Amino acid sequence: MLLNKDRHMFCQRGDYLSTEYITDAPLEEARNEYLSELKKRGLEPKSETIPVVTAAGRLTSAPVYASASAPGFNACAMDGVALQAKLTKGASVSAPATLKKGQFARVSTGNPLPDGCDAVVMTEDLEECDDGSVRLTTPVVPWQHIRQVGEDICAGEMVLQSYMEITPSALGAMIACGVRNVAVVKRPVVGIITPAAQAEPQNGSFGDHSEHNGIEPLDYSSVIISAMLRQWNADPSLYYAPMGDLEEIKSAMQAALEICDAVVLCAGTSAGSENYIAQAIGEAGEIVFGGLAIKPGKTAILGVCENTPLLGVPGYPVSSIIVIEELLKPIVEYLGKAPPVMREYAEAALSRQTVSAAGYKEFVRVGLGSVMGKLIAMPLSRGSGMVSSFMKADGIIEVPLEHEGYKSGDKVTVRLLKPLKEIEAGLVAIGSHDPLLDELSELMRVSGGAMSGGAMSGGAMSGSAMSSGAMHSASMKSSHVGSMGGLMAIRRGEAHIAGTHLLDESTGGYNTSFIEKQFPKGGVRLVECVSREQGLMLQKGNPKNILSIRDIMRDDVSYVNRQRGSGTRILLDYLCRLESISSKKISGYGREEFTHTSVAAIIAAGSADAGLGILSAARIYGLDFVHICDEQYDLLIPDYAWDTPMVRRLLEVLASKAFAARLEQMGGYKIDAPGKVRIKL
Repeated sequence: MLLNKDRHMFCQRGDYLSTEYITDAPLEEARNEYLSELKKRGLEPKSETIPVVTAAGRLTSAPVYASASAPGFNACAMDGVALQAKLTKGASVSAPATLKKGQFARVSTGNPLPDGCDAVVMTEDLEECDDGSVRLTTPVVPWQHIRQVGEDICAGEMVLQSYMEITPSALGAMIACGVRNVAVVKRPVVGIITPAAQAEPQNGSFGDHSEHNGIEPLDYSSVIISAMLRQWNADPSLYYAPMGDLEEIKSAMQAALEICDAVVLCAGTSAGSENYIAQAIGEAGEIVFGGLAIKPGKTAILGVCENTPLLGVPGYPVSSIIVIEELLKPIVEYLGKAPPVMREYAEAALSRQTVSAAGYKEFVRVGLGSVMGKLIAMPLSRGSGMVSSFMKADGIIEVPLEHEGYKSGDKVTVRLLKPLKEIEAGLVAIGSHDPLLDELSELMRVSGGAMSGGAMSGGAMSGSAMSSGAMHSASMKSSHVGSMGGLMAIRRGEAHIAGTHLLDESTGGYNTSFIEKQFPKGGVRLVECVSREQGLMLQKGNPKNILSIRDIMRDDVSYVNRQRGSGTRILLDYLCRLESISSKKISGYGREEFTHTSVAAIIAAGSADAGLGILSAARIYGLDFVHICDEQYDLLIPDYAWDTPMVRRLLEVLASKAFAARLEQMGGYKIDAPGKVRIKL
């Protein structure tokens, strides 16, 4: 059966993909045609009837009608007395109406109106007499202060329309008019077939980077998907099956098909010779689309069994998140009758070049910050396994099929993942990496006002002036492009601060000469931060007996480098020149990483023997360390950002005792006068 003669074809029951996919279908076309096909086959929202008292937040699946009037009787609307209005005719101050016992009845708000009465008088409008009678100085009109039958809702009236949210007030209205059970849209149940659960970490924690033996990763793709489904008001149901066992996969899928509204099969969708997920979907039903023109997520499979969606998602978590967000979410929203949520987009300037493969729509996750009224997009790590990039992302750039990427500084359209106001409250740091930036950001976020440490040097604001709670949630977004990249970002007006540690080979000093050269017209301040230890990070125990820079050019030593333009890379090249070392003799010289911690992680994993970095990063991973030098790591702050509340907060935190304590715990740092202006141009 042909869905589109030029592009897409169903695989009939019993057919499956083995060594290659039928097509790389454009995302929008595949999504629209897939959902349309599911609807044609009878995929519809389901309804269930539940007690009203449990229905808060649910959507009605049909109109709700009042079973009884509210109120169901004539009710007194005030505390006072009920009486016949005609008994007060002509009452005045000079000729009050006096009612004796038996001519009125005392009532409270909500009481049924006593028989024979047609009005209520408030207590404060009565004059009590010693003999128990009451006196009125104004006449009463019939039905005064009485809630008549059906005043709020009459029996048979529509209380709620279809697909309306049941709010707390709606609950009250339904209970008042006698509705005890209500038909609501059934929450979709999505089956997740995932590899068999793996062992918990033996030490109960993933926080210790120095010891990895005995720790197996948990199947976090299914955990992430389950959490996403709950956010969308759907219920996940897990089924475990080894991805290398076709019969187990088919058995789990059949069990899920019996009770679930959709089924997701995690991992194993790559176009290999044993593509069991594709085979299982093809045997149970039909493959509608095999492979999508998106990155990450190109190996997704869109199938159907009768009218139940079968979605095969890649094993890498970022790929699976993209596929679930773009393809499963519309199905869940349709089944749950969720109101459409419009995506919010904004224009931003790209902080560094981003290359994309033509022929695929690529989703690039970015951090966002606002500098001088314009948004800056900082690309995050793009690997399919980089789940942390989704946690850190403020937005997504959707690179079109025909586009091959963007240059640094290009204007790009970003889909926002967070409120714009929250993004605008952040500090943008572009430049050299150091773990202390994360500590600064953390302290900025949690410090409610004045930090311990007294008034600031270098013109920073005192603690009392920073006591406003408006800045309580301020934090920092960092993009690690190296020291020179940070200086260029400041020149372009794209950052509030830039970390820098550029060595002047002619003087042995740091940063000053570079700042003077790059900013001949001034407009910046170089603020003192820390002195830090740079050296060779080595595998624990230093099994290769690496003792100096000269040792990294040995044949048995593999090296991992920092990117060009970083201060650490400049330092390495300088040291190599001093030692007459050719970079061609360093195995791994061209292997580049953007942070000290990524270099340390590679060494800790045994993928390299050595890398130049800072002591604090080596300590995180329990690595050996050979000291090379102490260097000055400073912050460059432009005049356009100097007086902003975010920079004021940063300078306060920088000089605080809390920050000093963090540095001491991390190790490898010395501080003198953090926050002091070393140079003002």
